[in-house]
Amino acid sequence: MSTTLTADRAEVAELFARLADLLDARRPDDARTVYHDDIVVHSPRGGELRGLAEVTGFLKSALTGEELTQHVHGDVLVHLDGDRATAAANQLVYFYRDGEPPHRTGGLRVACGAARTPEGWRFTEMRITPAWTREH
Repeated sequence: MSTTLTADRAEVAELFARLADLLDARRPDDARTVYHDDIVVHSPRGGELRGLAEVTGFLKSALTGEELTQHVHGDVLVHLDGDRATAAANQLVYFYRDGEPPHRTGGLRVACGAARTPEGWRFTEMRITPAWTREH
């Protein structure tokens, strides 16, 4: 039982890293690898987004020009309840142009719900709350 709980916690925590990877690599079509079909995302930039298609569409529209991002997650907490979980993490986001230092940095708190699916754990809900922003 303990091995299963540890593996589930690790898989839910890994969703944050996989999300950062697809955002930073600009692969919005891979959103299905971290988000449930019925995902609900609450964010200051996108408002309330419902469903995988809407979230993927928003991610595609957010790819602007030459601005790149680097997402770093830490302090990940995962609480399991069978096939459901809640998780939270602190996130730093660096906005930059290739070969240049960041021109903007932001600190966020990300709180999520997750569910076990046949494909593995997926985020079912996400609430993104800004803590601070710094223009460089």
